[in-house]
Amino acid sequence: MSELYIRVAEEENEEPMEIPSEDDGTVLLSSVAAQFPGACGLRYRNPETQCMRGVRLVEGVLHPPENDWGNLVYIVNYPKDNKRKMEEIDAATVVKIKRGFQKTSDLIVLGLPWKTTEQDLKDYFSTFGEVIMVQVKRDAKTGNSKGFGFVRFTDYETQTKVIAQRHMIDGRWCDCKLPNSKACPDEPMRSRKIFVGRCTEDMTTDDLRQYFMQYGEVTDVFIPKPFRAFAFVTFADDQVAQALCGEDLIIKGVSVHISNAEPKHNNIHQLFPNFPGGSASLAAMFDRSQYHFPSSHV
Repeated sequence: MSELYIRVAEEENEEPMEIPSEDDGTVLLSSVAAQFPGACGLRYRNPETQCMRGVRLVEGVLHPPENDWGNLVYIVNYPKDNKRKMEEIDAATVVKIKRGFQKTSDLIVLGLPWKTTEQDLKDYFSTFGEVIMVQVKRDAKTGNSKGFGFVRFTDYETQTKVIAQRHMIDGRWCDCKLPNSKACPDEPMRSRKIFVGRCTEDMTTDDLRQYFMQYGEVTDVFIPKPFRAFAFVTFADDQVAQALCGEDLIIKGVSVHISNAEPKHNNIHQLFPNFPGGSASLAAMFDRSQYHFPSSHV
């Protein structure tokens, strides 16, 4: 009988591999095991009964069913105990990888003092663990710091520890978190918007827009009417907005305070008790404008 190849696969739905037969038409188990390590036999599905049948194995030699391998696809048999152990080992390996080798991410560092350098950041965060990367974001034209930066650690546990606490960097409290984190349910609504307190009546929307454009693209400026000594500025980049929060800035010779704008106005009557029309009128105005009061203002 001339040499032929039989089709062998690890599972029924997988692409088969051709295994060479011997001159007498048999197939050596060692030939199968060379392509499928650990194989101990072959089986096939009977076309008539659709049941699985085993291929006869004698002293390491596989014999064709009814003296003809035909055009069937033969499935590899493995020792059950060995296969189970391999599956358990694979599962344990996956768990170990998930627990011990979780990938770290770039963390955004918010509220950095303008004077903080990348070396300052590296020196500070190296006390927690090995630092892969630090970066202070700077204005492309002036080279001045934008008040925030990024840090990345080698170890995931170090990253978790850093996120869980506040950090005093160059005399100022800073926060670390995953960029665009939704840990706070209010974050998506307030992240790009800031509350500008202590405004004066001679400040126009154009004045505020021109001033804040030095930090990043400004998409909207809102000054309520009648004038209430505050305004809202919305940036295209939420990181710019968060970096400015907590700052006291000088606009037209006046010190203004920047804080978060939150989607809450349940205490409007406490903040502005003398507003014409009462708290309901003020709340309606802010609902229409889609702007909201911060948790605190100065």
